[in-house]
Parts: sequence; C-alpha cells; structure tokens
Amino acid sequence: MRQSTPLLWLLPLLVLGSCASEGEHDEHGRESSEHESEHDGDEHGADEHGADEHDGGHDDSARAHDGWRPLFDGTSTAGWMNYGKATIAKGWEAQDGALVMVGGGGDIVTADEYEDFELELEWQVAPGGNSGVFFNVVDGLGAVWSSGPEMQVLDNTTHHDGKNVLTSAGSCYALYPPSRDVTRPAGQWNQARLMSKNGHVQHWLNGTLLCEYTIGSDDWNERVAASKFKDMPEFGSASRGRIALQDHGDRVAFRNLRIREL
Repeated sequence: MRQSTPLLWLLPLLVLGSCASEGEHDEHGRESSEHESEHDGDEHGADEHGADEHDGGHDDSARAHDGWRPLFDGTSTAGWMNYGKATIAKGWEAQDGALVMVGGGGDIVTADEYEDFELELEWQVAPGGNSGVFFNVVDGLGAVWSSGPEMQVLDNTTHHDGKNVLTSAGSCYALYPPSRDVTRPAGQWNQARLMSKNGHVQHWLNGTLLCEYTIGSDDWNERVAASKFKDMPEFGSASRGRIALQDHGDRVAFRNLRIREL
C-alpha cells in the first residue's frame, strides 16, 4: 500500500497536465484557423480587385467618358466636310459602320480643330491603295498637305510607295520612316493611333510605335529642308488645326474614329 500511494497522488497531476496540453492545442488551432481565414480573405479580395481592374481596362463605355469622343457616328458623314468647303461630296459614304471613299470624294476635314490630342482609328485599303491621315491642317491653302503632316495609309505590298520606307505605311510621309512594317494585307483592318502634344508626335500601328518626332526641332527642320516640303512655308507651322482624310483616288475605309484632347 505504501508503494502504490505515490501513484495515486500523481494521477490528478497527469489529468491536469493533459487538459492543459489539449487547451493549448485548441487555442493554437483556433489561432491558425483564424490566420488561414484572414489569409483566404486577403486572397479573395485580391482576386476581386484584379477582376475589377481587368474588367475596367476593357470597358469601352468607361473610356468613352474619359475624354474620348467619336469623330464618326457610324451611319452618316456628319462632322466632316471637304477641305475648303462647308459640305462633303457624295464620294464619301457611311457603309457598314465605316466612312468609305468610294470615288471622287476629295480630301475631307473635321469640323473642329485640335491642338494636343490622341487620335485612334482603323483603316482599310484596297489592293494597291493609298491614302493618309493629316493633322494640324490649316484652312485657306491649296491642299491639306500644304500645312498638315501626314501619317501614311498604304498597301505596302503592291503600291510603289511601299518600296521606300520614307513613304511606306505608318511613316510621317517623306520625313520619318516607320521602324518596321506591321501592316496587315490589303482588305484587312489596321489599327492606327496618332498622338500629338506640345509638338511631339507619335505614330502607332497595330500596337507598335513606328516613329516619333518633334515638330520645329533641328532634326525636323533639317528633314523638311531636304524634302519636297521645303517650298511650302506653311507646312508644319501650325500647332493647331483640323484632322484630314485623303482621297488619293483609291478606295479606302475608316472606322472607329475617336479623339480626345490632351
């Protein structure tokens, strides 16, 4: 009996120790569970935030309210007129959501003038086709190219201007060549972007920056002096003007034209 007595005294101590150990384990388990719950919540929150950013980045309606406004309503030639006139010739038509030069249309310009801007549009030319997008076009001169620099629109494959990088698609015509040819075949749509701010201009085509320059810089002046524009004193002189689309005698179409002032 005397030998078993110490064991009886130890039993309460063992029971208490076991309870304490289980309590510590439960508390640790709860802390871990709460931590995992918070972590899961953070991940879920990040996913929701990421989804919102993704959706917002592709929301055209949101971008439309961010200073963008259309230059073509998709159904009429409203907002455009022939250069030097108050009306537009029948050679330009709205067809299937595009502004199309079907023949004898003449160069057309926007009703409004722009200074610092970002212009986006898509263009499509027929095989061998030639056209252009001009900016800072001034009224009262002989032609849109007498004052406005041009982003070339061209079928590089079959038009002879495509053999010279200075006059190929995406160039600042006759002055700055594109870095490479990223045009799609004639009959397919090309996405163009033209940015002009404080005289610095960028030409983008199908997501690629093709060339950039600063109007009035030494480099610009040297290139103009060595080009056919040297005898056109108004060329590149204006910091503000109209956007123009060229009738070069070939069928050309434009769609999704929009602009925002910077």
